[in-house]
Amino acid sequence: MILPEPINTIPHLIDQYHKSQSEKPRPHLGCSLLGHPCDRWLWLSFRWAVIEAFEGRILRLFRRGQNEEAIIIRDLRNIGVDVRSSQQRVTFGSHVSGSLDGVIESGVPEAPTKRHVAEFKTHSKKSFDDMVKGGVEKSKPMHYVQMQVYMHGTDILRALYVAVCKDDDRLYVERVRYDPDVATRAVERGQRIALADRMPPPVSTDPTWYQCRFCPAHGFCHKAEPTRHANCRTCAHSSPLANSTWRCERHDADNIPVNFQHTGCDDHIIHPDLVPWPMIPSEDGHSVMWRIGDRVIENSASAYKSREILANPAVCGTDEVENVKRVFPDAEVVA
Repeated sequence: MILPEPINTIPHLIDQYHKSQSEKPRPHLGCSLLGHPCDRWLWLSFRWAVIEAFEGRILRLFRRGQNEEAIIIRDLRNIGVDVRSSQQRVTFGSHVSGSLDGVIESGVPEAPTKRHVAEFKTHSKKSFDDMVKGGVEKSKPMHYVQMQVYMHGTDILRALYVAVCKDDDRLYVERVRYDPDVATRAVERGQRIALADRMPPPVSTDPTWYQCRFCPAHGFCHKAEPTRHANCRTCAHSSPLANSTWRCERHDADNIPVNFQHTGCDDHIIHPDLVPWPMIPSEDGHSVMWRIGDRVIENSASAYKSREILANPAVCGTDEVENVKRVFPDAEVVA
């Protein structure tokens, strides 16, 4: 019999540390996502309705990619390329924005006097070989669109894509020409999705579709799983505005602070597109009723809060839970 690996090994502890330090979801719809094939995924991720949880190993891979940027910049400068790694930000309004890896002022051998948007990426061997064969636009369309949007936001007509193979340190470099049609469509698509009150359709309704199989929203889209997150962006009372802020109708409040958005308040009402249950609206507009199986559950601050329903919808409204709440009025369903 093989004994299980101890949980207090150094690799495990390191990975747990990285998981504990993982960042909260970004408040904007990032330019790096605008080439994603699925409108629904962009909407769900911007709404913090499906938040991808990464293992510690993956987070360490992300760190390696970030650390590689400084190495690439140093190598480029050593051969005379004037790279400004200022993390320049581009903002298009309606919640769409992003940060560049850098701007090259001059020194690219093929065009020494031309400015370039700089984009640096790391790849596995398989991904790298595919990109070398097909080029950035074909093999990495999200990276291609990302560069187009950055060029659009900076009025720079060229981009320099520098990729490193993590397996053998090979380099791939490609210059990309600005395409205003691609950039404009991507920005307008992002703005439309960010400001949409209702959830757009998915890229496919087939759960085996190659772009869906490994998507973090697969269970949500194809198995009727509800969102697990009660925050201002999953609340039916809040709406994104064109000035890149959020408004709460329940409390007549504009410009909800980003830090507050992550948790919201007890008046949270689940957005009807984010759960698979039939909704029965209320007359006061401050609560709704959800039909979950053979039970009707009130979603309000004074009955079942959203975080309770999303924590365990199967027990909310059952006799056992109702009895506990009668004895302990402040008791909450937590799991």
